[in-house]
Amino acid sequence: MATLSPMMQQYMRLKEQNPDTLLFFRVGDFYEMFFEDALTASRELELTLTGKDCGLEERAPMCGVPYHAVDAYVARLVEKGYRVAIGEQMQDPALAKGLVDRDIIRIVTAGTLTDSSVIGEKRNNFLCSVYVSGKRCGIAACDVSTGEFLAQQTENKPQAIKAALDGYHPGEIITSDPAAVQPCAAVQCRAYAASAYQSQNARDTLLSHFHVSSLIALGLDAGLSAAAQAAGALMKYLSETQKNALQHISSIRVTEKGDIMPLDTATRRNLELTETIRGRSVKGSLLSVLDETVTAMGGRLLRSWVEKPLLSREKIQARLSAVDALFTQPVLSQSLRESLSQVYDMERLLAKVSYHTLSARDCLSLLRSLQKAPEVLTLLSSVPGDALGFLKALLDPLPALTDLLLRGISPDAPLQLSDGHFIREGYSEQLDELRRASTEGKQWLLDLEAREREETGIKNLRIQYNRVFGYYIEVTKSNYALVPLRYQRRQTLANSERFTTDELRQIESKLTGAQEQAAKLEMTLFEEIRDEISANMGRLQSTALAYKTLDALLSLARVALLNHYTRPAITQDGVIDIKDGRHPVVEKTMPDQSFVPNDTYLDTQAHRMQIITGPNMAGKSTYMRQVALITLMAHIGSFVPAREASIGLVDGIFTRVGASDDLATGQSTFMVEMSEMAYILRNATNRSLVILDEIGRGTSTFDGLSIAWAAVEYLADPKRSGAKTLFATHYHELSELEGHLDGVNNFCVSVKEHGEEVIFLRKIVPGGADKSFGIYVAHLAGVPRPVVARAQEIQARLEVNNVNQNTIGQNILGAGRKKKNEQVDLMEYQKTEFVEEIRALDVMAMTPIDALNKLFLLKEKALKL
Repeated sequence: MATLSPMMQQYMRLKEQNPDTLLFFRVGDFYEMFFEDALTASRELELTLTGKDCGLEERAPMCGVPYHAVDAYVARLVEKGYRVAIGEQMQDPALAKGLVDRDIIRIVTAGTLTDSSVIGEKRNNFLCSVYVSGKRCGIAACDVSTGEFLAQQTENKPQAIKAALDGYHPGEIITSDPAAVQPCAAVQCRAYAASAYQSQNARDTLLSHFHVSSLIALGLDAGLSAAAQAAGALMKYLSETQKNALQHISSIRVTEKGDIMPLDTATRRNLELTETIRGRSVKGSLLSVLDETVTAMGGRLLRSWVEKPLLSREKIQARLSAVDALFTQPVLSQSLRESLSQVYDMERLLAKVSYHTLSARDCLSLLRSLQKAPEVLTLLSSVPGDALGFLKALLDPLPALTDLLLRGISPDAPLQLSDGHFIREGYSEQLDELRRASTEGKQWLLDLEAREREETGIKNLRIQYNRVFGYYIEVTKSNYALVPLRYQRRQTLANSERFTTDELRQIESKLTGAQEQAAKLEMTLFEEIRDEISANMGRLQSTALAYKTLDALLSLARVALLNHYTRPAITQDGVIDIKDGRHPVVEKTMPDQSFVPNDTYLDTQAHRMQIITGPNMAGKSTYMRQVALITLMAHIGSFVPAREASIGLVDGIFTRVGASDDLATGQSTFMVEMSEMAYILRNATNRSLVILDEIGRGTSTFDGLSIAWAAVEYLADPKRSGAKTLFATHYHELSELEGHLDGVNNFCVSVKEHGEEVIFLRKIVPGGADKSFGIYVAHLAGVPRPVVARAQEIQARLEVNNVNQNTIGQNILGAGRKKKNEQVDLMEYQKTEFVEEIRALDVMAMTPIDALNKLFLLKEKALKL
């Protein structure tokens, strides 16, 4: 260190404080990186690598980026997994005596990015904190770009933790126990100090930041201790990395058990709530249909509604009533949409206040947003009823602040504060005078020069300037006799003399430093305006909440009007009764009125389960998904695509649809299917809705049929589950269960055969199907004709030789009616055979692979026994 230059010593001290970050070190108009950081940044950002004298024999590797473009470069590094520390100049270099003071002002991580162009205008970027303690797991989440801070507590079970985290799509996760949390996370978990999660430390952090005397004031009572510890650690981490007061994080929204419907990862994926399975695009998802928002913050709120359906009938009804109030006033709703379209992202503007990055242009955006408040209030007052009364209570026009911004900020403010002239003319008389001195100074000099020439008669008299003497009047030798007594000599040259006057000194005093004084005063005035915005943070956030909630409600009302949705009745009787239901996404891809609607009736008694058979491509999956989506839409407070709908509250929606493997964890398609199936069987209750599509097709026919059969029996049994279930299958043998299991009913997709052609009617009707028309679908898909013809030959032979499918079902049902002593005898025989097989096993004589396979098979037998 002693051999390094003073600036490089300063750099190294900051680097030692943050060794796991790339340090962006501000030097003038650039952020520079040195040594290993420079090598890394130049490689990742494709920057030119140079060198800098640092006091050592060899030059230090160096690269840099312009200060005005730093956000884009930082975001690229964070996306690549790096953490970036911003080392800023803490004083004006022109005023520094010696080395400029520098310090770390922020550490940027994946969970603390705030740039909308990177994270997306209608997406949140949550940083999550997870604390595991015994049977409980506390989860806290914060989006520093908006100030939203949430906390919840769930069971310490991998699937429950994963479902909760997936609801946030976190960019970063911190925890005191990465080994326990990482299997539940989709992003890398970062270990954070266990002391931050300690109960008292977490409590102190929360009380200090939110300025309250107890956790109860934050909604974190004694029963949510794990959530409080996760929240406290998260707040501590944010304080350490963001290094500001984070004033815009002003409250915690606590989600208690029973508030939000838990949706597991498979269900979110299979129902394509916010992105499609293929391509992971918003277009084609449920969100793409429902999102007609005109503000970024309204879009984020609507996304959160889709991902977190409500469970409270009262809250659902309140939201439905608000949507209904707008739905029945289409002209008024359109006027409100037009007003909101001129509202900016107030949440992210207010975050900039905390980060001291609010610009004059941002102030104009805030001003225009506030100017719309009186107009929106007037329109809301015209809506009949009180369903939107809560919005009027939230919406605060802040007239004093609006007036301040209108008077203080120039309508032509530049993008960068460094460009100046962002305070409006007329706001400050002193600033206006300094500006005049700066901009009109040249004219003052020209006017003075003209007057002096006229008064003295010296035709070639000139007013000039240099850095040593400043402004002066230059007179040539031939005109010395004309120089008046009031001229004061400043310098004598070979062929001329240089003078000044009292008037020239006054002008020079105004001109010298006028720009600097104007810039300082302008920044001081702007800081005063920014402080006033900060002082009104709570009221501004209330207005932002009103705007975004109204925008999301207007979106649901507009979608309902455009797509002919109906308001669902929300009941607690456990009945799902849908008349002419439609798939909200699929119908948008089809010509008008061509989508075939279907009825659905499910209850907790005689109609608990539908076993749906029918051809491939006939619409079984579409039908089941539409029932799930209609149910979910009702729970988010949306109108639904149906002629009529009565939706009994469900405690969860579970789906097992499609085939996929998980190469990252070494799980096959069938293993993934069984894992998801196991989660459903363990968690679905008689108040749940279950969607199962083609269970058991990833293994042999008899194994798959056996698993599917057993799953149906389990779900249909009210003592074990009794969940309302839609079960699509090509195992036609399952049709035999109707009449043998209470609550199980057969349905199929109707088709019409016309010669070799098959017409899919897309209608769900009672009864079972006896054909799947798989070969016909292969023909439609373009499988070569010889293959199709050969498949038909093979099918004909198999149908002749195969036992009747109904016989298989009858045999299974018959086996279930065997006497108990026969079952015991069979079991004893199997146990004896199993023991003999183990005794005869010689593992050492096998290859390792064969031995593992054999042991696996024995384990499976043991589990069955």
